[in-house]
Amino acid sequence: MNDQNLMEKIVSLAKRRGFVFPGSEIYGGLAGTFDYGPYGVMLKENIERLWLQMFRDGRDDMYGVDATILMNPRVWEASGHVSGFSDPLVECEKCKRRFRADHLEDAATCPECGGKLGEARQFNMMFKTHAGAMEDESATVYLRPETAGGIFMNYKNVMDALHPKLPFGIAQIGKAFRNEIAPRDFIFRLRELSQMEVEYFVKPSEWQQAFEEWRRMMHSFAEAIGLPSGMVHELEVGDSDRAHYSKRTIDFEFDYPFGRKELWGLAYRTDFDLSAHEKGSGASLVYLDEETKEKFIPHVIEPSLGVDRTLLAVLASAYREDELGGETRTYLALAPKIAPVKAMVSPLLKNKPELVLKAREVREVFKKVHPAIAWDDNGNIGKRYRRQDEIGTPFCITIDFDTLGENPDLIDTVTLRHRDTGEQERLTIADAAERIREAIS
Repeated sequence: MNDQNLMEKIVSLAKRRGFVFPGSEIYGGLAGTFDYGPYGVMLKENIERLWLQMFRDGRDDMYGVDATILMNPRVWEASGHVSGFSDPLVECEKCKRRFRADHLEDAATCPECGGKLGEARQFNMMFKTHAGAMEDESATVYLRPETAGGIFMNYKNVMDALHPKLPFGIAQIGKAFRNEIAPRDFIFRLRELSQMEVEYFVKPSEWQQAFEEWRRMMHSFAEAIGLPSGMVHELEVGDSDRAHYSKRTIDFEFDYPFGRKELWGLAYRTDFDLSAHEKGSGASLVYLDEETKEKFIPHVIEPSLGVDRTLLAVLASAYREDELGGETRTYLALAPKIAPVKAMVSPLLKNKPELVLKAREVREVFKKVHPAIAWDDNGNIGKRYRRQDEIGTPFCITIDFDTLGENPDLIDTVTLRHRDTGEQERLTIADAAERIREAIS
């Protein structure tokens, strides 16, 4: 399967099985916008929940915030986004299509019509809107281009309210908006995206130790969500390519079907942000070390993870096709802890009330292990298995007449089917529940 064919199959499965839908599709859509369907929402929330567990809730030095999308425009002036958050834009003189100059192999010829491209100019990617009744420059506000700005705005509030000692971090999951010139590659490059970000505040002399700690944490997270280590790569970003606020950056790249591209970023932002906001606002953002009485502006380590790019990497690495039972099947080999549905319970026949009643009882037992236990009695058992395979359900549990005691030796046992191999085993209800509990923990 070539890479383009694989990408087309992932996009098709994502829509067909309710993971990702084109935004406002019945009106022709809007470039760079996608909606998450029922299973996409569950997968996305599972990824976010695991990130919160590992990056925030499992640590004693982390705090959470949920900052507003709209902020005083001076925030983005101080941070450098108003003047510097831009990409090089070129326009075709013939068809008037616009492209990012740094994404073109030939910077002189239009890839669509072969026309001549104009000179590159900088295009600011922030979305503008207006707050209040007036629509002039004095009312201009921006949709935040990153979630980090809201974290920095609350640094002083967290300090005053909780009095944390360095090092400590502030974490947030939220929306960011970027007016991409050429959104592309499904949910990889979007105009509305979600980010999982930490700003970790440290003493200036301790940034390297913290950088390495978060570097290891990001690899651990990749493993936890099921990304193969051989598909995740580190790229040390050179001086000329780093963001204006960064003194060191590592890009975590992933082997997507369309090439090796940036997945996450880890940046050492020095004291750039807090110093800029102290200067811009006039508020003191100095940290007082109560033991040494030293005063200084903390430095910052930022692990930044895009939710959408993470979800796409998960789908791409989990997509499988094989031969099972003489038929070609498609399945998602999702890690059980992030799979939208943990198990499906099904009666062998839906027209046998005694089987349906027992299957309902068994499902309630499994829902005590995890609430995401599906019910399916539509079509034959093989078709049910195939549907669950395509959404990545790790286990299918079938209740048959032996469960009811037709074979006295098998009463209160079920058939547990494994997604990846298609193998089935006979287990007691209690043992099957324990098998699922172990897999998702």
